[in-house]
Amino acid sequence: MKLLLIEDNPTMQATLQRSFERRGIQVVTCADGARAVDRWLASVPDVVLLDLNLPGLDGLEVLARARGAGLATPVIILTARGAVGDRILGLNTGADDYLPKPFDLDELEARVRALARRGASSGSTEGPARTEAPEYCGLRVDAASGAIYQRGTPLELAPREAALLRALLARPGQAVAKERLTELVFADEADVQPDAIEVVAYRLRKKLAATDLKLVTLRGLGYLVAPQ
Repeated sequence: MKLLLIEDNPTMQATLQRSFERRGIQVVTCADGARAVDRWLASVPDVVLLDLNLPGLDGLEVLARARGAGLATPVIILTARGAVGDRILGLNTGADDYLPKPFDLDELEARVRALARRGASSGSTEGPARTEAPEYCGLRVDAASGAIYQRGTPLELAPREAALLRALLARPGQAVAKERLTELVFADEADVQPDAIEVVAYRLRKKLAATDLKLVTLRGLGYLVAPQ
């Protein structure tokens, strides 16, 4: 199971990551609300743990943008905001569960595993948050699996190539900086070489040659995807 933890408190983030990894759950972390949706697209988690008080972008706005992009991953909101009105607002925005701080780690793990089982069994067809992401130049990212389809046919991409393309498809026609793409594509790796993303981009460009989409390099800015 892969868990995306969107939490800006370093102590809380480290505690939860250590606890879940000891229980056999892979954890990807993000501390910045402005980058959370990109990380979500890149990691393709089974469950998301989302704090509401985030720098850059509030957690509810992160959730709204993710649901608007067709990301159907089950979400548990973790927050010190315990008022009933806050819980209702979070659930109406698209959250699947809500756990106020402080919480018991065993209960949190039980809720995470329950949502992961529910997500695996229900697919991406429940409710408005389960809608498919729109196509761009005939390409579409499956919200549940993260697979990328070209007019219904899966594209054969290596994991890093797929992560790069998902990040670019989240902002079609807009440049994404190399530094941010490196962070997304190599999220779980340390000591990544500065030109590593260029190798992935080179391979992805070749595989996109047979599609209606092209990968464009903007010197000094980064990369973008655009129609051929």
